[in-house]
Amino acid sequence: MTASPSSPRKILITSALPYANGPIHLGHMVEYIQTDIWSRFQKMRGNLCTYVCADDAHGTPIMLRAEAEGISPEQLIAKSSIDHQTDFAGFHIGFDHYHSTHSDENREFAALIYNRLKDKGYISRRAISQFFDPEKQMFLPDRFVKGTCPKCGAHDQYGDNCEACGATYAPTDLINPKSAVSGATPIEKDSDHLFFELGQFAEMLKTWTRGGHLQTQIANKIDEWLESGLRGWDISRDAPYFGFEIPGEQNKFFYVWLDAPIGYMSSFKAYCDQSGLDFDEYWQKDSKAELYHFIGKDIINFHALFWPAMLSGADFRTPDAVYAHGFLTVDGQKMSKSRGTFIMAKTYLEHLNPEYLRYYFAAKLTSRIDDIDLNLEDFAQRVNSDLVGKVINIASRCAGFVTKKFDGKLAASLSPSAAELYAGFVDKSQEIANLYEQREYSHAMREIMALADKANEYIADTAPWVLAKTEGKEAELHESVSVGLNLFRVLMNYLAPVLPKTAAEAREFLNIQDSSWDAITQPLLNHKINPFNALMTRLEMTSIEKMVEASASSLGAKSAPDGKKDDPKPKKTHNQSEHPMTAENTLPTAISAEFDPLAATIGIEEFAKIDLRIAKIVHAEAVPEADKLVKLTLDIGFEQRQVFAGIKAAYEPEALIGKLTVMVANLAPRKMRFGVSEGMVLAAGPGGSDLYILNPDDGAKPGMRVK
Repeated sequence: MTASPSSPRKILITSALPYANGPIHLGHMVEYIQTDIWSRFQKMRGNLCTYVCADDAHGTPIMLRAEAEGISPEQLIAKSSIDHQTDFAGFHIGFDHYHSTHSDENREFAALIYNRLKDKGYISRRAISQFFDPEKQMFLPDRFVKGTCPKCGAHDQYGDNCEACGATYAPTDLINPKSAVSGATPIEKDSDHLFFELGQFAEMLKTWTRGGHLQTQIANKIDEWLESGLRGWDISRDAPYFGFEIPGEQNKFFYVWLDAPIGYMSSFKAYCDQSGLDFDEYWQKDSKAELYHFIGKDIINFHALFWPAMLSGADFRTPDAVYAHGFLTVDGQKMSKSRGTFIMAKTYLEHLNPEYLRYYFAAKLTSRIDDIDLNLEDFAQRVNSDLVGKVINIASRCAGFVTKKFDGKLAASLSPSAAELYAGFVDKSQEIANLYEQREYSHAMREIMALADKANEYIADTAPWVLAKTEGKEAELHESVSVGLNLFRVLMNYLAPVLPKTAAEAREFLNIQDSSWDAITQPLLNHKINPFNALMTRLEMTSIEKMVEASASSLGAKSAPDGKKDDPKPKKTHNQSEHPMTAENTLPTAISAEFDPLAATIGIEEFAKIDLRIAKIVHAEAVPEADKLVKLTLDIGFEQRQVFAGIKAAYEPEALIGKLTVMVANLAPRKMRFGVSEGMVLAAGPGGSDLYILNPDDGAKPGMRVK
């Protein structure tokens, strides 16, 4: 749909709620940047668009982390809210309201929805058996149980899946299970739980999920779940638990995933109370307003099954659409703490312009759910080529002539050919608007940059720097630079949803206030502009390298037990570190890639911290500038690492490819002249050609721990 001045659309959009148990990283920012671009575009089109979000503030991990830090959960989530909102503001995410699920509004809506579902017979009660920590006196979510994998024998594995072999199982299948909270051996214990009977909504969900509300790939996946049958969803947790107590129950709390999506409603309600908007107009069953959720593909089951069923059962409207996106990789691989590519939003903002990333993500994002890759070299090249070289360069090439030669005033009229060129740029407005509307940002960026190429061709053809030196060419010069700046204005208007700060600075330079999508209909003629200041500078690889180094140096930060919320079967996503490198398992600083044996005397406790892993050599090449070094790419199951090993005299690099070896996986990264070494390969022998890397037998698999 598109808007007309007489009928602006009423739109409510949300992003998934960030969990209040940790900081925002670049994987998260894919979603918030995607949503913010769409929100800003809708507002430019004249629609009444409201963008709300909130911190997801309940669950076991928050309770335990607060306890570990010696503060209350309320203090922890208050601090997280400040940190999150600071990061979002740094990336120019323009929420209309930011709230918390630990709020009076959310408590009231959670109770209202639960009671309506209960009154209609959609809530049942039955006993379940689960692990219980006898020391902490609490039931344990799967991610808070660790033990030996029943499939491959790998130690220290989570209660839902093995990181070494990839097997999935129940926590009770673990060998020698231990509580990740206290270290105690858990016991099995029964407890009554409350269930939302999702199966009663099977027909409703079949209709809704095939009604154009989901992307095709997501709808197909939902079909598989629907065909296999829907079971009751456990919506209760036993005390102790940080959340809302269930009405009519004692020591029973709403599972965090029940009240988390309700946070969309409560955040909007808080905004309505401030702004005067009518909450019911947006959420009543027959609402004509539009409702859209932007989420990651890992939480689609909650948003495309549980959430619409809850809303329907409680007599609220369902979403017009749920838009899922893929995950973020960096340089083609999963975000990695050891490589410095697990980049926190705060770390990025300390080194780079946030609009570089907003543009790069926009240039990659489509309406599909494909993962996107942040290739750091391509990142720098694209920012410099597109934004600095093509767009900003237009203004910098033209502004000086207008200021010096024409007292800062643009030409009073345009020749027919110049007017036709400008009209051609404006004629692209609807096409680009449609691409934004359809979330085809990458296609929109290509169209805008094609226009930028045309603008630069015009400037190159008219050559204002030549006209300025040629007597009697003042009129041609005036038109050339005036057209150039008008084309720049059009480009910045099209880019405004992506580059809000730079677009605002461009309007200030051009001395205009109108930021609407249709503001460019007519060119600026006989118009006074302000002096030009650089709007954007080149992105240097050295700045990116400093950001990566700063990210790698922070990998020793200690965190609470792993887990986003306490989903019984959470998927590993960009919201979780695949292999946390915490202070407990990093090597003592006495050991390095070139350690002094006299300085490396350690106790058995420190030695036990060394994480030895089976690694497969997927690539090997000699380092030409070094006499002894071979650069290895090692697959350790959950990610790939780059390691420099002094074994050139003993091996032809090509002969190593495909072999298994043993590496120290939790050695702090070491920056060398040739790159960053992310571990150490174990080898033995007198040296030179008599040096032998350790070769495990054929039963070993990449990622398995060596004990």
